[in-house]
Amino acid sequence: MKNKILLAVVIILTAILVIISIKVKKIIEPIPVLEGETPITINLLNETDNSITKINLEDYIVGVVAAEMPASFEMEALKAQAVAARTYAMYKKQTRNLDYDLIIGTKDQAYKDNKTLLTQWGINFFTNFLKIREAVIATKNQVLTYNGEVINAFYFSMSNGYTENCELVFSQDLPYLNSVSSEWDNESLNNYTFVTTLKKEDFCQKLEIDCNNIEIKDINRSSTNRVLNITINNKVFKGTEVRSKLGLRSTDFDITINENDISITTRGYGHGVGMSQYGANGMAKEGYKYEDILKHYYQNTEITNL
Repeated sequence: MKNKILLAVVIILTAILVIISIKVKKIIEPIPVLEGETPITINLLNETDNSITKINLEDYIVGVVAAEMPASFEMEALKAQAVAARTYAMYKKQTRNLDYDLIIGTKDQAYKDNKTLLTQWGINFFTNFLKIREAVIATKNQVLTYNGEVINAFYFSMSNGYTENCELVFSQDLPYLNSVSSEWDNESLNNYTFVTTLKKEDFCQKLEIDCNNIEIKDINRSSTNRVLNITINNKVFKGTEVRSKLGLRSTDFDITINENDISITTRGYGHGVGMSQYGANGMAKEGYKYEDILKHYYQNTEITNL
């Protein structure tokens, strides 16, 4: 009797697995290419093994949105992210004259394939994947342009209440990436304010300064309160340099010298240029459409079909 019950359980579980496999296969089918449409492909470089993979643009964008923005975000925010990611990808494809178009990771855009997402999301895979796929399909082939040219669509996680002028971070004066308010990024968000604590020895080693007497002065900030330059032990650093060397969340920071360690308080998360992802989600919660979100963060741009 026990053997029969065990066999029945095995048969039922096998049937369930088959059904799940069929569903997964159907869900992760490539985004359809319309009749007469020429699909755009992206060459992706994986720096871990220097392999290059060719993938259709829209399927790539699904993996980027899934990696770059929480699936729990509002649909209009996910649509805005899809357009921004597609725009960034096309800008790189048009301007990078190499064997590859984009690098997987923080040098360009994060990307996760379906196998990775299935492992990450588990039982939530179906819901999350379908939601993101819907956002990508709804914005298919849409990119942002300025004066008819695809823009360099930078984006980041969370601002300090304002985005930053591009030239202050990336040394590029791009008229569509000027500072705008982002009041949806504020103290109500988790980890908007974050404190990093370092041993004095680690602090000095990372900045390559003498540690006998730490002195901080001449802090020069931008109009958005981000540190442009700071002098530490008579050595002048750019704010972006301090952020990179110390692994800080943003360049809007305050440094406190304690008896045994250094406390650094940051506001926001990311380089601050372009679209704030949490700001986009805040706008979406207030009823803004993805077009409104994009035109707020990317000034004087147009949404154009490829």
